[in-house]
Amino acid sequence: MAQGSKEHRMVFDIRGRRRHVVKVVYAILAILMAASLFLVTGVLNPNTLFGGNSSGESAASRLEKQAEQIEARLAKSPEDENLLLNLTRTRINVANTMITEGASGQSGAEEVKHQLALASEDWSNYLKAAAEPSPGLAIQVSPALFQLAELSTSGEEALENVVAATEAQEIVAKARPSLNSLSTLGIYQAFAQEYKAASKSIEEATKFASTKFERESLENKFEEIEKQAKEFGKGLKAEEAAASQSSQGKEKLENPLQPLGGNSLGSE
Repeated sequence: MAQGSKEHRMVFDIRGRRRHVVKVVYAILAILMAASLFLVTGVLNPNTLFGGNSSGESAASRLEKQAEQIEARLAKSPEDENLLLNLTRTRINVANTMITEGASGQSGAEEVKHQLALASEDWSNYLKAAAEPSPGLAIQVSPALFQLAELSTSGEEALENVVAATEAQEIVAKARPSLNSLSTLGIYQAFAQEYKAASKSIEEATKFASTKFERESLENKFEEIEKQAKEFGKGLKAEEAAASQSSQGKEKLENPLQPLGGNSLGSE
């Protein structure tokens, strides 16, 4: 805000082109709540958002040091599959530990995002080196990348991370097909705007349902997920349209996958 200005800036500026995606930002809370019904594993533990363990900081520091040690070894063997696997897993564990400690606010979100971004890069390098990707690692990577999408600063960045999460979950579902792995894949595919593939994954998931109620519950809940995913898609198109109309990009829109307050780790 310029000095001397009496203008008050809103949490979500709905003037100009921003108003087209405000409803999508609000809708994301419903998206994440619906998705959480299916996603058993993940980076974010909601029970830790409002407090932390004072001893957790040293745990995160130790994990970061472990990651640095692995990086030093990788400098000598940059294509070592096992080292890349361990580095990816360690980065995710660092992010997990930070959240367990009660990371909150913008600074906490940025720290977690940084670790997840490093994990994403390490995962990409691992995929290049691995003859056959590990489903055990992929099951950790997919929710981590989806969490990274939630912390993205634009719709384009969010979509890239959702697509990466989907690709990791495909590895899990192929190696370990189950109600959970296939329904999770369907959710990610919907957010990635791959609706036909998502419907097919949900159809496959229902084959693992043990009761009629379980099958119908999955189908009904996915209908809600699909609606919210389409709202996300509208937000992506709104962002693209606004960017093309603004030559200097002064009105860059918020990430439609980003919860109210700027990130899913709370606010200061």
